[in-house]
Amino acid sequence: MSTFLVTRTLPEDATEAALRADVLHGLNRTPKTLPPKWFYDAHGSELFEKITELPEYYPTRAEREILVARAAEIADATGARTLVELGSGSSDKTRHLLDALPALHTYVPVDVSESALTQAGQALIAEHPSLAVHALIADFTGGLTLPGTPGPRLVAFLGGTIGNLLPAERATFLASVRTLLSPGDALLLGTDLVKDESVLVDAYDDAAGVTAAFNKNVLSVVNRELGADFDPDDFAHVALWDAEEEWIEMRLRARSRLTVKIPALDLAVDFAAGEELRTEVSAKFREDGVRGEMAAAGLEMTHWWTDEEGRFALSLSMAR
Repeated sequence: MSTFLVTRTLPEDATEAALRADVLHGLNRTPKTLPPKWFYDAHGSELFEKITELPEYYPTRAEREILVARAAEIADATGARTLVELGSGSSDKTRHLLDALPALHTYVPVDVSESALTQAGQALIAEHPSLAVHALIADFTGGLTLPGTPGPRLVAFLGGTIGNLLPAERATFLASVRTLLSPGDALLLGTDLVKDESVLVDAYDDAAGVTAAFNKNVLSVVNRELGADFDPDDFAHVALWDAEEEWIEMRLRARSRLTVKIPALDLAVDFAAGEELRTEVSAKFREDGVRGEMAAAGLEMTHWWTDEEGRFALSLSMAR
């Protein structure tokens, strides 16, 4: 019989405290920055779902293509009895894995959103009557303690979200994931790949302007939560390819000189005309680079799968 359990490892006020700290730090530095995790309030999540359906935005379709084609191989390679998904959200793509893992006993979705975890968890136990679901309300970038569940464990980090971390942050994150794994456990990682600049830029600057609205939504989040007076129309959406770093940067560019007041932080922030606020880095990867980062974290990459067009990759790395 299925079971559904939710465990909170984040304090009730952790989200507000983290937002305050990120805004205070990011808007007082040069260049100004805000972390991409603040895109995803309810409206931002709706906008992102629309982005995944846009013709320009290939990563979601490409990753799903790989999961559908390779889920049985992933199951054979891991024999997983526990599946842990970091940043699980709606758990939509994970269903391909759940259906393919014959020995699966427990699914552990990890997300900061209690509502997303509850909605997805209840749907999954209805679909999989013998599955135990132990949801964790947690920030997986801040260190994580997993519940006691049967091994082998498969940790899945999908969607190319690893690219939102800077190289040093990725190294720290991957090392922390390694501490969760015992020998024979595995990490399934989704990575967007380096490709033609125009394809990459179009994916982050679609013709319909959905990504622009998504980018500006971070300003609405700061307005609502901290009483700021950002006017999103004062900023232009910018998506640029950095060929040296091999990442896309999303920025918001001030259309004119302006000052934004943030009463909750007793802060006034000046923007020069044309000054840019960086809201996201999305790194793109090559196979050798991923293999090297896995090795540095103490993991051995054993499988590398791409979609037919070679746009996106899933890799499987084992703890030895």
